[in-house]
This record gives sequence, C-alpha cells and structure tokens, in this order.
Amino acid sequence: MTETHRPTRMPAMYLPHGGGPSFFMTGERKQRYQDTENFLRSVRSTLPATPKAILLVTAHWETAVPSFTGGQAPELIYDYYGFPPETYALQYPAPGLPKLATQAAHLLQQAGYPAQVDAQYGWDHGVFIPLKVMFPEADVPVVAMSLHHSLDPALHCQLGQALQALRDDGVLVVGSGMSFHNLRHFSEGGPASQAFHHWLDVALDGNWAHRTQHLSHWAQAPGGRASHPREEHLIPLMVASGAGSDAPAKKMWSGMVGPTHLAGWMFE
Repeated sequence: MTETHRPTRMPAMYLPHGGGPSFFMTGERKQRYQDTENFLRSVRSTLPATPKAILLVTAHWETAVPSFTGGQAPELIYDYYGFPPETYALQYPAPGLPKLATQAAHLLQQAGYPAQVDAQYGWDHGVFIPLKVMFPEADVPVVAMSLHHSLDPALHCQLGQALQALRDDGVLVVGSGMSFHNLRHFSEGGPASQAFHHWLDVALDGNWAHRTQHLSHWAQAPGGRASHPREEHLIPLMVASGAGSDAPAKKMWSGMVGPTHLAGWMFE
C-alpha cells in the first residue's frame, strides 16, 4: 500500500508590499525600502515547507463580490505611475491555479458569502512586486483575491475564517498591504504610525475573537485614521488574521521607511 502524505499546514501572513516598484529601482528610492525588501527576501526561509500555492489578498483590487483570479497565466497590471520605463517591463511568470480559485470561491459560498472566479483579471503590483522578491524563481502557483468594496473589517475577518481550510492543503495565505499608508502625510507620519503599531501589537496578541473584535474598530485606534485615511492597505490584515488560528499573532518584522513604522505578522 502506498503511503499518502498530507501537505504541510501553511501559516497566514500580513506583509508590506513596498512602494510601487521601488525594490527594483536604484538610488534613494530603493534605499528607502531596502529593509522591507530584505525582510520579504527572508520570508520563504521561515516557512515549514514550500507552499503548494499562494493565495494573495491584494490591497489594489476591490470588487462588489469577492473575486479570485482564475487564469492559467494572468497578465501583469502595472498600476503605478511616474516610474522609470524599466519598471513597466518587469515580469513574473508564476503560473495561476484555476482549481484553487474555484475552491476558494466555493469555500466562501459555503460560508454564505457571494464569491466568483475572474478568469480575465490580472495581477496588480500588490501581487507581483512582493512575490518577485519573496519567490523570485516564480515556482509557486498564485491566485489573487480581491477586497470587498465595502472595506468592512469584520466582513474581511470572516472571509479569512472561511478560507482557513486552504492552509491545511499547503496554501500560503498572504495579505499584501502596508501597515502605514498615508502618502499625503508620509514625511510627518512617524508619531501616528508608532502609536498605531503599538495598538496593532495589542490587537493581534490574542485569539481569533480578540483579534476580530479589535480589528473591527481599528478606525478608533490611536493613530489609526492618521495612518490610513483610506483603509484598503490595512484590510488584507483582516483576511490574514481571520484565516489564522486562536494562537496570538507573531510579529515577523518591524522596520522603518523614512520616519514611518511598518510591520508584518504571521498567524498560525
């Protein structure tokens, strides 16, 4: 009799995806994000095994119905502006995985949430930029997930919970955003980002219910709105936390981009 081996259970993570294509530039812009890039390069070594696939929740795709990319080879969407020409020639030829997209949509539907597979939509820079750093060989299949356009934090915690089972199939769940994202007040954002990250550490240091309760009220947190005038870059955290167990989050990294704080967390 042939022994069958279950895939290794993967964690869920919330990671910073950087500033546009800065990781692949030169000069001051790259230097500003160098610590973030170094962290992302280390992520693969923290995993218990190579993922069977990656389900990445991107801050740059909002839909009326939670959606999953269903193409075999999604095109890249260069949704950043004013950068050098070479940054619009970046490639990331990882395969898509339509079967996973269908499975993820089905899990949401089973939990009572509308969901769909979009076979035509591509991968925006919240997808291919961090993955090009983390998995440069492009050897792990990828499916991207949209945010619901309500940006409701509790809803996204629940969507993550509905996707928990994927982790037992060897799927790495990644929330791709930025824990501080106030571009207009970036240079003055240090105090707000520090206060908000202190709050996030407390909010994530608990079981699923504790995290969901706190994250649902993130806008009332010290430095919350000052860190996120619009919350699309924070909401992937809710999906990652929702996909986690009752174990408290583990901080994977904290660092600075100029005067502002950033961090990444893992959920078992």
